[in-house]
Amino acid sequence: MKDEYKTIQTEFRDEAKVQGSRFIATVSPVSSKIEADVFLERIRREFWNATHNCFAYRLGMTDDVFRFNDDGEPGGSAGKPILSAIDKFELTDTIVVVTRYFGGTKLGVGGLIRAYGGLAERALAKVEKVVRFKTEIVQATFPHTHIGSVMHVITKMGVKIVDTIYDEEVHARLEVRLTKTEELKRSLIEHTNGNILIQ
Repeated sequence: MKDEYKTIQTEFRDEAKVQGSRFIATVSPVSSKIEADVFLERIRREFWNATHNCFAYRLGMTDDVFRFNDDGEPGGSAGKPILSAIDKFELTDTIVVVTRYFGGTKLGVGGLIRAYGGLAERALAKVEKVVRFKTEIVQATFPHTHIGSVMHVITKMGVKIVDTIYDEEVHARLEVRLTKTEELKRSLIEHTNGNILIQ
């Protein structure tokens, strides 16, 4: 099971002129379709007078969560080349909008593919990338006497403590990488001699 993925760190913008037309690529990290739609709407409002706002995005770690749109350009000449640029860098949770202000010269399908795909690729090459991990939350309840043992396991495995409640027992919410979940559970049981409830 794979639990790591590559995305971009921040929003970034790049611009190019191609035979009189002005192309502006705006790239951003997004983690859901709603976030992608909100970002797209913001760019459309910013460049409300542009000839086209073509885009593509890919979400999650599966190949089937993606969308692209040519926004009135000839079919396959804008959205798909932008998506290809995202895929070239093996990125996900990433959206790219390429805005065009028509400059009077028609570029033809080949020229549009090069313009849209090329600028998207250039912008993505410049922006900082980051590797992130899919995680899940594990709930652990254990006696106060085992705090030292539990903290040892958590620190050693690089697990994040999201929340802790102390009453008769300790209730901890732990964030762990998907591929480390079973190892964490095993290790916690072992270090507390089974005196722990894990959910």
